[in-house]
Amino acid sequence: MTDLPAAFAITPAKHPLVGRVTPPGSKSITNRALLLAALAEGTSRLSGALKSKDTDLMARALRQMGVTVEEPDETSFVVTSSGRLQVPAAPLMLGNAGTATRFLTAAVATVDGEVVVDGDEHMRKRPIAPLVDALSKAGVDITSPSGCPPVTVRGTGSFASGRIEIDGGLSSQYVSALLMAAPLAGEAVEVALTGNDIGARGYVDLTLAAMRQFGAQVEEVAGGAWRVSPTGYRATDFQIEPDASAATYLWGAEVLTGGAIDIGVPAEAFTQPDAAAYAMLQQFPNMPAVIDGSQMQDAVPTLAVVAAFNNQPVRFVGIANLRVKECDRVSAIANELSRIQPGLCTEEGDDLVIASDPRLAETLANRNHRVRIETYADHRIAMAFALAGLRIPGIIILDPACAGKTYPGYWKMLQELGVRLEPAEPAPAEVG
Repeated sequence: MTDLPAAFAITPAKHPLVGRVTPPGSKSITNRALLLAALAEGTSRLSGALKSKDTDLMARALRQMGVTVEEPDETSFVVTSSGRLQVPAAPLMLGNAGTATRFLTAAVATVDGEVVVDGDEHMRKRPIAPLVDALSKAGVDITSPSGCPPVTVRGTGSFASGRIEIDGGLSSQYVSALLMAAPLAGEAVEVALTGNDIGARGYVDLTLAAMRQFGAQVEEVAGGAWRVSPTGYRATDFQIEPDASAATYLWGAEVLTGGAIDIGVPAEAFTQPDAAAYAMLQQFPNMPAVIDGSQMQDAVPTLAVVAAFNNQPVRFVGIANLRVKECDRVSAIANELSRIQPGLCTEEGDDLVIASDPRLAETLANRNHRVRIETYADHRIAMAFALAGLRIPGIIILDPACAGKTYPGYWKMLQELGVRLEPAEPAPAEVG
């Protein structure tokens, strides 16, 4: 669906959703692979890749720095590089793509010259100070006056050597950014956490696995430190697995409608951390009373919406980092669930408490008003709250196009499963 309306009204599913759906490729892995291929000398073919706003922004930035990125089909990139990034003619504008922004902030330290890494108004509110501080202490000439993008990096043509310490408590992307740039240093680099906390550790494991496929030598020397050899990277062909975060919407739709959606990949085959949500969803309508979302952060919106229909309340803990995603997802989830029914979700500190109601759909079935779900330009809020519309009448999703950040075909997929979507007014019509 290329031209989406300003809002979609969702008609509750009258039958179980049944079918076969192929989720898009993993955004997390695609953006890692694009960068690693750009840092490798030669030509790499990336198969099963995600084509979305976030990956398009990464590809554009790499092209600005002299890398050839071709797209022979809907799920492939062919990347040809000298192994070194060149000075771009203009700032790298990365929208609200957190992975691209964080990863490139470290990678452009290998450029011989000045690079500005910037984003849209949303990205300019997302913190990057821990990564900037770590690079600065390692000797990189880098500035970020606001602690958020834009970031200006004046590189010297190679990455900093020695020990680089990083506070990864706010985001594991800071750690991954340093690790991926490290093989381009002149000597070995040790990347070490300054504390025990790290965002989602599973994403660091994704980074390490991708680096090794491109020829990097990395070893964990302690519980929170990695030694990276100065090997550079070699071009390779790389297969990208489907996106586990996208799969959570399909798993959620399946359990909410009593359906059977075959995504072609068993949950246990995923290497991405969000696949852990499958086990939680399979327990519906008796999901656990407490769910730790720290290691499956992008799955929390899906889990929270499904939990609204659970047999008992659910508390989500370990989710403070959701406040610095594309929006403050903790507040967004609480606000929009309570828009559906007052008090359905509350914030307690950084926890979310869902006042689950197994009769929620029945209770709201006969009402005549519509609920317009504010999506905050956040793809995960839009896609997760669409699931509520599978059971509750009157749900309207505002700005559905924001789903294109990671899942451009999401709304078409729902329609192909039999979900009825109709264009709706984004705001109530004025009377007078």
